[in-house]
Amino acid sequence: MFGIVRPCSHRLGEGLKTQWMAHLCGLCLALRKDHGQFSRIVTNYDGLLISVLTEAQAERSTDWRRTAGPCPLRGMRTASVAQGEGARLAAAVSLVLASAKVRDHMADGDGVLSRKPVAAAARRVARGWDRAGARAGSAVGFDTAVLVDAVDRQVEIEALAGPGTSLLTVTEPTETATAAAFAHTAWLAGRPGNAEPLAEAGRLFGRLAHLLDAVEDQAADAEAGAWNPLTATGTSLTEARRLADDALRGIRLALRDAEFTEQRLAHVLLAHELARSVDRAFGTTTCSHQGPGAGGPQGFGPPPSGFGGQNPYGGGPYGGGSGNPYGGGQGGQGGPYGGGAGGPAGPGGPGGFGGLPSPEQPKGRRGFWAGCGVFIGLCCTCKICCAESYEGPWSRKKREGCCQKCDCGDCGCDCCCPCDGC
Repeated sequence: MFGIVRPCSHRLGEGLKTQWMAHLCGLCLALRKDHGQFSRIVTNYDGLLISVLTEAQAERSTDWRRTAGPCPLRGMRTASVAQGEGARLAAAVSLVLASAKVRDHMADGDGVLSRKPVAAAARRVARGWDRAGARAGSAVGFDTAVLVDAVDRQVEIEALAGPGTSLLTVTEPTETATAAAFAHTAWLAGRPGNAEPLAEAGRLFGRLAHLLDAVEDQAADAEAGAWNPLTATGTSLTEARRLADDALRGIRLALRDAEFTEQRLAHVLLAHELARSVDRAFGTTTCSHQGPGAGGPQGFGPPPSGFGGQNPYGGGPYGGGSGNPYGGGQGGQGGPYGGGAGGPAGPGGPGGFGGLPSPEQPKGRRGFWAGCGVFIGLCCTCKICCAESYEGPWSRKKREGCCQKCDCGDCGCDCCCPCDGC
């Protein structure tokens, strides 16, 4: 599994945990059904957000779930799993993004992919995933060409980036790809009015995904001599944290402008667990529910049910300055949801955090094929689901089984979502 949103089962509670697992298993089974057993390897935590968002907006239906047979990852138990267009769109997006990940490893010459025969085989696999993703996307009305184009532009932008280049220039292709995927969930759910705010939420989610990956890999990339956006552009961890907190705030505000039928799981994942992912990447442990000045990211106080209520952040209707509504420029010229580079959470501002501790020194990453072998072993032994801790198949970072204790640590608060109905 890969992804930045890795929710804690103990914090989700039994109801939301069951829903989350239904979407995770639904994505995995949609991949198997349409693309074969091997494609299940691209199942990832972030991809299931597409399925979650689609279901959160759609009217209630009796065919949302089906009963799946026993699976080793569930301890050989049956389960109710998500199905339908949301799961199929999530599968299409996961295939194309997994292809992009393989290409990124090839470009960096990671592990065995530095060898030409292995790289050639991986390239064929990636192209197959691109074609499969295009077919799956077409079946639900989504053109994956925007994702493939973003992957191609990413390579070109990274080749030209250097000291002084805006970090947001480097993250733009990822932002564009995730914006398109999030926006399409509105059309699948029959809520076209949600397309714009969800595109903005997706854009900022893509920015966060790129930022957190860069932060977590910076030390390992420096040791291996690999390209890293923070190092290449000369961006400090303080500035990266400011951009991450600004994106978190923007996602929260964008979601308030969308209409949901059942929002609880989407809200917990995108407004709370995402904030914890930022804390985890930057090596901070302060609970994100504490208010400004308590440390950690900008406070995410309890939003009223339905994301309504007055914007607490000031600085215009969305707290993000003015200018191009989808821009990411400097000097406060961010998007209408506060996702620009010049948001109010800069160093010394509200919720400022000063010097940040360096992330824990990671072990060297595994190559793609070696990681695949470890992943299969983790699946067959149920460690991904049941182990107290295990080593990530590719990143080699410490992970906790999704059925185990929470990953928030002792943060000094009750760690419960205070939102109505959560």
